[in-house]
Amino acid sequence: MAPEPLLRIDAIDVFYGDVQVLHGLSLDVGEGEIVTLLGSNGAGKTTTLRAVSGLRRLRAGDIRFRGRSLVGVPAAARATLGIALVPEGRELWPQLTVRENLELGAYCARVRPRAERNVERIFAMFPRLHERSGQLAGSLSGGEQQMCAIARGLMSEPALLMLDEPSLGLAPVMVDLLMRTIGELHAAGTTILLVEQNVRKALEVAQRGTVIETGRVRVEGSASELAANPEIRAAYLGL
Repeated sequence: MAPEPLLRIDAIDVFYGDVQVLHGLSLDVGEGEIVTLLGSNGAGKTTTLRAVSGLRRLRAGDIRFRGRSLVGVPAAARATLGIALVPEGRELWPQLTVRENLELGAYCARVRPRAERNVERIFAMFPRLHERSGQLAGSLSGGEQQMCAIARGLMSEPALLMLDEPSLGLAPVMVDLLMRTIGELHAAGTTILLVEQNVRKALEVAQRGTVIETGRVRVEGSASELAANPEIRAAYLGL
């Protein structure tokens, strides 16, 4: 019998008002995997992450984390369980310093006693953030802000790290650095669900992927299978 995946999204429906965005969407993320969720703008990728994190309610279906249903579990409690979302657009506190932003990432009681140790671990992982620890987050470059947002998410010691469009608006050199960082986090044991506009880079770093269209799963498979799929190559890779 196969082990229960870390995250199981089972036939979920999600609405914004009267508009249905997700239609029976199902997706698994196994312990220690990087899974990428691909699709065009408006396909429902961000809504999926928001549903997992508790920011959008389900109209139908179930989301299970470590075998436990998350239906009815509020967003703050999901963070305590080990689910961290790094949102699109970073959403840092611009008038607080880098260190203060990181410290706020350790707000839940489970990790608060280890906050200082985790800050030092983050600074070892992201030396540039160490150099700018006293600088206001709003004054950082786009790439530095994205590193700070990821680092803030790591402060909660997540079992599942969800990244929503982390390369958006970044220069190519920063995208390469970001993807290397994601690979290093995975190598260190972090399970990652990645939404990424740069499909080529996403498939290079991920092990598996799911393509969704208008809130439904279109195709899923290993990253190599998706990269070789003629429809995916034509629609998303321009080949």
